[in-house]
Amino acid sequence: MVENKIDILLKRILNATGISSQAELAKELGINRSGITHARNKNNIPEKWIVKLYRRFKFNPEWIETGVGPVFLNTQSTNDIAYKQIPKVAARLSAGTGSFECGEEISQYLSFQSSWLARKGPAASMVAMEVFGNSMEPVIREGDTVLIDQSQKAIMAGAIYAVGVEDTILVKRLEKHPDKLVLSSDNKDFEPIYLEADELAKVRILGRVIWSSREYR
Repeated sequence: MVENKIDILLKRILNATGISSQAELAKELGINRSGITHARNKNNIPEKWIVKLYRRFKFNPEWIETGVGPVFLNTQSTNDIAYKQIPKVAARLSAGTGSFECGEEISQYLSFQSSWLARKGPAASMVAMEVFGNSMEPVIREGDTVLIDQSQKAIMAGAIYAVGVEDTILVKRLEKHPDKLVLSSDNKDFEPIYLEADELAKVRILGRVIWSSREYR
């Protein structure tokens, strides 16, 4: 019995991205789960899937369809298969009084070793963002890039998170108290932010910061 083209594609993409389910893949493709079932029934890979996978992960379209060639475009070695591409979005996290730059456009992709990412969390939930402001110095400085695991939203006291408060996005250490949430800065020149119980509906935990990188200029 000939294996369905979609089943082959799904195995290939799930293994390369670290996406753990068809439901997650459907989300990445911007389609309903039923869209995957429909494609399986037709035994045909929609061209728009290939375009979206290229745009999202920079996959080589030929590899997506056939499994032949480098996984990513412009790769120089088969060793590149051991790396995953994580999007860096145009939005910037504020380490200060707040940022209103909330665009989700992808500005570039960053390569991370697959084995390292697997120890940290699902690659499909990762996103990189730039920080501006100095409230988290010396740990995170202005201009640093941080990697956020959007699957880690349960608050661990003292851990660093990307947090949305209304239209503002911040990077802060969090502590959850029975009747309030405390957003703390590492720079002691900045006072903690206390959000009372009636204000918590305005708060979105975007994910935990698991890595940061600094470019010297």
